[in-house]
This record gives sequence, structure tokens and C-alpha cells, in this order.
Amino acid sequence: MQWQQQTCLLTGATGGIGQAIAKALANKGVSLILQGRSESRLQQLSDSLTGEHKILVADITTIQGREKICRMAELNAISMLINNAGVGQFSLLEETEEAVIVDTLEINLLAPILLIQELLPLLQKADQQQPAPSYVINVGSAFGSIGFAGQSIYCASKFGLRGFTEALYRELADTNVHISYFAPRATATSINSDQAMAMNKALGNSVDSPESVANALIQQLEKGHARLFVGFPEKLFVKINGAFPHIVDKALFKKLPIIKRFLRREKDVEQTAQEVLS
Repeated sequence: MQWQQQTCLLTGATGGIGQAIAKALANKGVSLILQGRSESRLQQLSDSLTGEHKILVADITTIQGREKICRMAELNAISMLINNAGVGQFSLLEETEEAVIVDTLEINLLAPILLIQELLPLLQKADQQQPAPSYVINVGSAFGSIGFAGQSIYCASKFGLRGFTEALYRELADTNVHISYFAPRATATSINSDQAMAMNKALGNSVDSPESVANALIQQLEKGHARLFVGFPEKLFVKINGAFPHIVDKALFKKLPIIKRFLRREKDVEQTAQEVLS
């Protein structure tokens, strides 16, 4: 990997994992286009990084936002796209608002698909002009392979992203565009609510730092792996769930009372917040 020759468009750059990825790439000498929705946070991030980088205030869920992104990408001849923007969901399906369902699927699944579709000709064109390949990395989740109670919509979005990435990887196997799927496990960022983090602690789930996740992504790119699942035993559970899902069913059924206890607390927190605002 010739890092200093790369120009990377990073979506969701101001999130916890996004900031860590930005720092890791900047330290490698990559030129970055940092996308997000807050100009002040983007500028603050850019100022904190090694090297000179560009910021891009745009909404990936809108046509206008994606057009703005594509114009910036073309002007700067990107060679790498990291679809990192994402949102979480922690609620029972029956208590999940329609807007949350739509937003989760739009941000986590539909927007990355449409953005890749629009940028693919540019990435393929770059390949014709340079001997080095172009890269697309979709940031998924361990929950893109393991269905987890209380996160059905999030799982649906990440399962979809994993399937899309795998199909596109095979579709573009005869081109110079390298498609990769990167699946972290639980990470200590604001995408997880306080109750979700408390549940992970109660269940004994390991939680990674954003920096360790970013380092794993760097290693994936350096080694050229099409798929990377971060953390043990999560990566083992992914394999078992694919071959013998009933085994994982039984393991997670035992944890359901704990999961639902924290889901109820999440609902209580939301109700209290609504009462304060009203």
C-alpha cells in the first residue's frame, strides 16, 4: 500500500471511529476529504491532523449532498472511499419509531450503496490513469452477521451492507477497484447509548477503543483482505452463526432477560427526556 499516494474520502469523519480512522490515515500520509454535517467539528478534526486536508459539509442521505460529495471527489481525484457514517438503534421493534427505522436504513445501507454507485465511474477512471488500484471500504459490524435482540433494524442495515459488499466484491473482481468489508464489534463511541454500553458490561461483552478499531482497518488495507471481523470471540460467533445458527440462538436466548432489562431502562430514559422537553 502506497499510503502517501492515496486521497481518501471518509464519511462520518467526526464520529468516534471516524476520528480515529482519520488520524491513523493522516499519520500514514494519506490526503483526506473529511465528510460530515458539522463544519465546526470537521474543521476542528482537520486542524488536529498531520498534513493538509479538506472538509466537506454534506448530508449523504440526500441527492444534493451526494452530488456535492461527488463533485469534491472528482476535483480531488480520490483513490479511496471509506463508508464509515452510521447510526445505532437500541429498542424493541414494537417500540421503534418509523422515523428511526427509515433513518437507520438510509444512513447505514442506502446512502453507501448510492454513493458507491455514483463514485464508481470515477474510481474506475482513476484506475485507468494510474497503475495503483482504488479502494472502497464499507464499515459494517459484527451485527451484520449475528442478529441481536433489541437491534433488529441496525442488524438489518448491516446485514444488507455485508451482502451488498460481498456481491460487489465479486462483481468487480475483474477490475482494479478493491472492495472490502470491515466489521468491528462493540466500540466505545457515542453511537452506543449509555444503556447499550451498560448492557455490554453486564453481558461481559468486550468493547474496543476507536483507536484499536482504526488500527485494525489499516492492517486490513495493508494485507488486502476482502473481509475482516474484529475481536474474539465475536469472529468465532460469526462463523458458528453462519454454519450452526441454532447454537448461537441458545446462547443468546439465555441472555435475553438481561438484554430486555436494559431495553426497558432505555425506554424509561427516553420517556423522562420527553417529559422534560414537554
